Amino acid sequence: MREIVIGGAQMGPIQKADSREAVVARMTALLDQAIAAKCDLVVFPELCLTTFFPRWMMEDQAEVDTWFETQIPNAATQPLFDRAAAANVAISFGFAELTPEGRHFNTQILTDRNAEIIGRYRKVHLPGHVEYEAERSHQHLEKRYFEPGDLGFPVWRNLDAWMGMLICNDRRWPEAYREMGLQGVELVMLGYNTPTTNGQGGNEDLEKRIFHSTMSMQSGAYQNSCWVVGVAKAGVEDGHGLFAGSVIVDPDGMVVEEATTDGDELLVHACDMDKALFGKRTIFDFKKHRRIEHYSRITSQTGVIYPDGTAG
Repeated sequence: MREIVIGGAQMGPIQKADSREAVVARMTALLDQAIAAKCDLVVFPELCLTTFFPRWMMEDQAEVDTWFETQIPNAATQPLFDRAAAANVAISFGFAELTPEGRHFNTQILTDRNAEIIGRYRKVHLPGHVEYEAERSHQHLEKRYFEPGDLGFPVWRNLDAWMGMLICNDRRWPEAYREMGLQGVELVMLGYNTPTTNGQGGNEDLEKRIFHSTMSMQSGAYQNSCWVVGVAKAGVEDGHGLFAGSVIVDPDGMVVEEATTDGDELLVHACDMDKALFGKRTIFDFKKHRRIEHYSRITSQTGVIYPDGTAG
């Protein structure tokens, strides 16, 4: 049995006025809870050092860049890394990354037990829009402030398991899980900041939004026979709601832990990585059952094209 005790460190709202140091103190408090629970790995949400700043329209790039980190660890986050290293606990968390070349990404990192960064993922499926859209109930300007990730969907060996990462909207795209599934992924770590309402309207109430979120992670886990740890930043940020619904899902697609609040909360589960092997060797034995000669449309076409040649 390859058991990893995983802590899903859901976080409550981070307000625009909150400092990085105050946020890291909250993260460290959750890490301390995880250490007390004998966790080996703690997963934090997407953009967990700041409020969800893409909800605001900003014209000044200098203002935009204040929400980005040019280095991780940095002075504000070093206490978290130090505490993790002292306790021999691996961590994963998301932040806005500004590279030395001036590129902007929505990023998540993974460390080993020594708090050394061994993995970096940059969000591929950016939702939202580029320019201000008055008809929306709230703005979602990720396409304005971030570039699509340029690292693909890598997988790393850590804590004697194959691990990968996704961020927020990535969880809704089956291709993301399958890219990692084809690398033998056994654990997917996924942070998100998801509004409680759909800014473009429709009849998608909060219950349905949480259902869709959980369903997408359950299907990704089941169809690739892997654990999925989905961790939210939730609550009311600067007057805007984010839903919680953090979960830990097993390789059978079953939710084994689920958040009960929309604040700082730690989910803990002892995850046996060997549980991922049965599905990989039976119904989802890719080598035996995949028929790639019929899948070319997936990587050669983006939008819908109907059989009569018209575009959808």
